[in-house]
Amino acid sequence: MLTNLRIFAMSHQTIPSVYINNICCYKIRASLKRLKPHVPLGRNCSSLPDVDDGDTVTDFMAQERERGITIQSAAVTFDWKGYRVNLIDTPGHVDFTLEVERCLRVLDGAVAVFDASAGVEAQTLTVWRQADKHNIPRICFLNKMDKTGASFKYAVESIREKLKAKPLLLQLPIGEAKTFKGVVDVVMKEKLLWNCNSNDGKDFERKPLLEMNDPELLKETTEARNALIEQVADLDDEFADLVLEEFSENFDLLPAEKLQTAIHRVTLAQTAVPVLCGSALKNKGIQPLLDAVTMYLPSPEERNYEFLQWYKDDLCALAFKVLHDKQRGPLVFMRIYSGTIKPQLAIHNINGNCTERISRLLLPFADQHVEIPSLTAGNIALTVGLKHTATGDTIVSSKSSALAAARRAEREGEKKHRQNNEAERLLLAGVEIPEPVFFCTIEPPSLSKQPDLEHALKCLQREDPSLKVRLDPDSGQTVLCGMGELHIEIIHDRIKREYGLETYLGPLQVAYRETILNSVRATDTLDRTLGDKRHLVTVEVEARPIETSSVMPVIEFEYAESINEGLLKVSQEAIENGIHSACLQGPLLGSPIQDVAITLHSLTIHPGTSTTMISACVSRCVQKALKKADKQVLEPLMNLEVTVARDYLSPVLADLAQRRGNIQEIQTRQDNKVVIGFVPLAEIMGYSTVLRTLTSGSATFALELSTYQAMNPQDQNTLLNRRSGLT
Repeated sequence: MLTNLRIFAMSHQTIPSVYINNICCYKIRASLKRLKPHVPLGRNCSSLPDVDDGDTVTDFMAQERERGITIQSAAVTFDWKGYRVNLIDTPGHVDFTLEVERCLRVLDGAVAVFDASAGVEAQTLTVWRQADKHNIPRICFLNKMDKTGASFKYAVESIREKLKAKPLLLQLPIGEAKTFKGVVDVVMKEKLLWNCNSNDGKDFERKPLLEMNDPELLKETTEARNALIEQVADLDDEFADLVLEEFSENFDLLPAEKLQTAIHRVTLAQTAVPVLCGSALKNKGIQPLLDAVTMYLPSPEERNYEFLQWYKDDLCALAFKVLHDKQRGPLVFMRIYSGTIKPQLAIHNINGNCTERISRLLLPFADQHVEIPSLTAGNIALTVGLKHTATGDTIVSSKSSALAAARRAEREGEKKHRQNNEAERLLLAGVEIPEPVFFCTIEPPSLSKQPDLEHALKCLQREDPSLKVRLDPDSGQTVLCGMGELHIEIIHDRIKREYGLETYLGPLQVAYRETILNSVRATDTLDRTLGDKRHLVTVEVEARPIETSSVMPVIEFEYAESINEGLLKVSQEAIENGIHSACLQGPLLGSPIQDVAITLHSLTIHPGTSTTMISACVSRCVQKALKKADKQVLEPLMNLEVTVARDYLSPVLADLAQRRGNIQEIQTRQDNKVVIGFVPLAEIMGYSTVLRTLTSGSATFALELSTYQAMNPQDQNTLLNRRSGLT
């Protein structure tokens, strides 16, 4: 877990039996439903688990407890005042941003947790944008109000300014930093005070604010409540009408229930975000936070998914995470959108076009699980026995069910891709996998261990789609491709601990890209005779640069007399495969080609020529064109944010200048300076160690991939000489 931002995913509803949903933490959010509990939940602990002590329930991996951070998302189910809550704890580190992305995809709401002394930080913006993309209603929780330098006003202002959100202040702190002892409930006009001798936060008292006891605090709370009412009235017409008609002369008479209902509507509409505060270290403010989750965040029934009308009551679920268990095999996490899942149920995977059977159904509780008889819509299920299901797969009850839903979609005019077959129209939106920016070679201790290494990497890739593994065609070595230094380091450590393999890593290298600077044409002919069949292809292509950023090549077909339209239609897939294959390795570094368009001008195919030969000829022709063009190396450029004490600002800036850094601005945050800028990824490797040395361990930094930029000629020549062994 990181301290800057955390999100918890959640949903809730009132129902008469056990249902589950999801809460995600980026610190992300929780899912709740009203229930009659009959499934025992929890674990036996001799003391209260705590992040600071390294024994928190959701950070159960050895690497997480050693480093004090969250590496992989973990689900926990618990009960709160008649609601069942499913919490998904997700990482805050940029290297593991995919964990946040795939959990947000299946959530109904979120709690974003901020460090009250820092406010909005670099990774906060990334996670907030991810929540915006999935339209997740949010609550903000300002944590660490008892920390030195904590500032409620500063944190709220940073939410308003940097996130462009409208904060609704539902609480005010009573004291800050060392003087923090409780919060004021602005809606109820009550104060909540925690027992200073209690370490678990269970003992607190709720008292109404009275003129005789707290005149200043009552005045401040009344002003905050009036401002809150006006703010909500501006955002919700129904509430505005109620206030104007009945309570315009005296806001004090407005019932708290009416205000809470309006805040719930505003939160669901995502026009504003409720803000609460507290300290998770001693659980101060956690009880009212959970109350706010059940009160303001949406239930599954309040989230509108268009595809549900196609399935009616049939099963529809999305697999969003896979774990490997040594005893039980693959464990697949699913969000159920409609229907019911039971053990021994046969399900159909639309993406894989295969049918599998669920052997067991589990309720997730971090690394411990409870077996259950069934789960219904709105819940998150942990299934055992699915050997072919992967992240992003759409699960239905049968192939006939998917086709029936497709026909309903067609009748109701809901289909979006008319060229696809009926089943493909029903694929739920999966997870966007980011491109890796680091890579290095990995070798087993001996050739006899190579199959074991391949098995380990296969399992880890299924768990973590952002990890890519490829075989170097020249050296035959296995290459790991990941999201950062920490990502690669964690994978290496997991192979050792979980699979018992002492592997060797080569030096980390940056994932460069290549492009071209001018238009070129090339012609190629492939003439092969295999057996008694002649394969003859002649191709003319043009490669040219494009202004818009595109990772994949833009393919164009110029219809001329030399290209038979019928022939082109038959061979189009082979042509596209050849072009994509040629663009996987550029002529300079063997890096992928981007920002290019490939135009087919001429195509002649001898009758009986195989599609494999067509692909091979097109690929060779495109490679010939790319070699003739003026070429450019593109390097990954990172957004960098360094938080440093004023005394160490100068040496940090001098070091960044040597790393080809481009400083955009220097902000003031409490007693620290925040340096914001861009720096090439190649220059930032090992930066954490250097920064600790320069600042005596007091500075922190955050990185995020910004874009790919062209290298200047001098740096490009230096890189090419180093790669070729000349320097």
